[in-house]
Amino acid sequence: MRDPFFAPPDILVRAAEPVARSLALKTLPLHTHEILPAFCFYEFINRVVSPYVSARLAPKTYPQLSRKTKVNWDVHFVSMVQSCFINSLALWVIYADKERTAMGWKERVWGYTGASGMVQGFAAGYFTWDLLASVKDVDVHGWGALFHAASALTVSMMGFRPFVNYYGINLILYELSTPFLNIHWWLDKVGMTGSTLQLVNGIALLATFGGSRLVWGTYQNYSMYQDIWKAVQNPGELPVPSWLALAYLASTTALSGLNFYWFSKMLQALAKRFEKPDKGQAKKSKNS
Repeated sequence: MRDPFFAPPDILVRAAEPVARSLALKTLPLHTHEILPAFCFYEFINRVVSPYVSARLAPKTYPQLSRKTKVNWDVHFVSMVQSCFINSLALWVIYADKERTAMGWKERVWGYTGASGMVQGFAAGYFTWDLLASVKDVDVHGWGALFHAASALTVSMMGFRPFVNYYGINLILYELSTPFLNIHWWLDKVGMTGSTLQLVNGIALLATFGGSRLVWGTYQNYSMYQDIWKAVQNPGELPVPSWLALAYLASTTALSGLNFYWFSKMLQALAKRFEKPDKGQAKKSKNS
């Protein structure tokens, strides 16, 4: 299935070709027109749209937040927009791209379709933005978020070799839980900790996080490891370099490990949310 987005401008293709050659990212020039606009769009959302909209939707909360909490709020706003968009796009491509559906293990390892590359391009634009945001405000987001952004960007960029581009799209569905995570965080900040709405959202969060990241993600990683192993055992004309297999497996395994760790922390946090807090605890939750 071809990339349904408009064709990349020649100037962007030519500018990206030297980088693509040096990094062996063969299909990267075909998707620069998705990576760069995505990066700029999310920066615009972060700097302009989120402060404007948030101050009007939460006039008693957002203006009173500390600098660090405002930074975190805006990042959650960007994350909400991105996750809704990329989930919809990935699900549509998984359903509509019949060429992708017919792939065997060789195609799942080395194959490429324009539509899959489009999803990878938009995802790479966001993960580039996310990585730079995590570096800039590592004191706000923490080293775990920085490591996650770096791993996610690595996985996205490797899809442009192309390498296991098929699984890259499937793993994007990790983001199905992200909207509920953002809503949960915002409910804390607007003083709705322990509310019925947060309980319902918390159940949806646990279900989508466990389903998309732990069950679906583990299954996809297992299937991907099997296909990569077949490619290593049957190199033919397309051998898999050891460093490439190890780098990809390390990145995806690290992401899986973080998901299981975060799920355990999520369970602890949700349990605490429904303990009746005193006034000091409630105030601390709103501004952290």
